Formats: sequence, C-alpha cells, structure tokens
Amino acid sequence: MTNRNVHIENHLNCKIIYEKEIGGGCIAQTSVISMSNGKNYFLKTGFKGSMFSCEANGLKELQKAKAIRIPELILHADDFLLLEHIESGKKKPSFYKQFGEQLAKVHQVKNDAFGFFENNYIGSNPQINSYRSNWIDFYFENRLMPQYRLAENNGYCDHDFSTAFKSIESQLTKILNDSEEAPCLLHGDLWGGNYLVDIHGNPVLIDPAVYYGHREADLAMTKLFGGFDNVFYQSYHQTYPLKEGYLYRENIYLLYHVLNHLNLFGTSYKQQALALMRSYQ
Repeated sequence: MTNRNVHIENHLNCKIIYEKEIGGGCIAQTSVISMSNGKNYFLKTGFKGSMFSCEANGLKELQKAKAIRIPELILHADDFLLLEHIESGKKKPSFYKQFGEQLAKVHQVKNDAFGFFENNYIGSNPQINSYRSNWIDFYFENRLMPQYRLAENNGYCDHDFSTAFKSIESQLTKILNDSEEAPCLLHGDLWGGNYLVDIHGNPVLIDPAVYYGHREADLAMTKLFGGFDNVFYQSYHQTYPLKEGYLYRENIYLLYHVLNHLNLFGTSYKQQALALMRSYQ
C-alpha cells in the first residue's frame, strides 16, 4: 500500500476498497476511490510540488463567496488532492441562467489589490500573483510578460511575434482605458472543461487558478473553446452589467491563455496568438 493511501485511510478512518481511474488531462491523473464507509471521493495524482496545495487554496477561496457549488476539500499533500466526488447529472432548463447569476456573484467578492497571497499555476505553468494596485500593470507584468518570456525561452518568438508583442505593450493602456474596476475574485481558468453538472442539474466549478483580477478576464476565457450558452452571458449581464467596450477587450484577455497554450502545447497556438495581438493594430 502506498504512503498516499495510508494517509487517506488514516484521515478518513476507513479503508480504500476500490479505485477506478477516470482519465485525466495533460497535468494530472484522476480516479474515484470507494471507501469502506460507503462513500466515494475524487482523487487527483501525478504531480509533485505545490500544485495541489495551490488548487486546494483556490477552491477554499471560491467557497468563501458562497455563490456556487465548489467541491469540498477533503485532504491534500504534495502528491495528491482528495475532494468530494460530484455525481454527474443533466443540465436543468435553468442551468445557464443560474450559472451566469452565480458567476456574477463570485465576481462581486472584492479585494484591496490585484493578485493573490501566493503564486499558483495555469495548467502546469507558473502564474505570478504578486499584489499590485493597478490592473494594467498587473496584467502586463504578471500575466502577459511572463508568458512572453517563456515563449522566448521555448524558441517561439521570431521577429513578427516579437514585433506584435511590443505593439501590444505600447497599446495596452489605450486598450484597457476606462475599464478598470475594483479587484474581484476570479476562477482564473474558466473554460468549458472546468465546470461540472451535479446530480441536481446545478453548475459546479472545478480546477481553479484563482486570483483577484478583472472579471472581464474570466468571461473572455469562456469564449476560447465554447461550452457556455448565450443565456449564460445574458444572465451574467443582467446580474452584474459589464462596462462598455468589453467585447473589444476580449482578445487582450484571450491572449494570456493562448500564450499559455502555446507554451504548454507548442506551435499550433502560435498563429492564434499572433492574430489576437494583430487584432489591435
């Protein structure tokens, strides 16, 4: 028996009787474990370091909002994260309306500065969360620039790419002009694969990369791969309207995630990153 399993059994005061792998993404492996007390739990493994601790802290921060269902944190260590097992269901008719309203309520949780008390991860890449009082400075220095430097180290920054990024740097204040708001609680990696539907048809947020930032960044990420109904956006706007020009600013927020995907998965994302940068020329 592994040290991990001993740790889990001691914490829950019961035995693991079955473990079923359910696949996983590019970062971690996932499984459901069944215990002798009749309960099931969700287990993430396959990474060592601070990633699972950071995810645990992100889940706890989202739970503070008391706005949307977040998996209960059971136990974590350097090499695993144990959560309640969310049984999957079908979306109820009001699912996207509820989801939009609940995300808007998450975004109404405010902070004094942009950032978070610790750095965390976006995928397996580090996400820098050192506090700043100004959103434009935070977004460039803590989001765009680290990804650009990583792209340089990975050999993706040819002349055209570097020129386009320098143009974004010079225009960023203009692009984000008049949009600044108080720092609010963000999921941080809000794509269609990072929410679930529970047995009652309600939304559940998972796999966060939490920090306090600009809510337009969360909403832009929902557009990257789809998975969010128009009713979701309508419900969000009715609950917590965005400032004028948010559609114009979407690409600058998508850029962070596309640069991250470039650094995680390679050159298939390079042209998309270039197109996002050139959309402001």
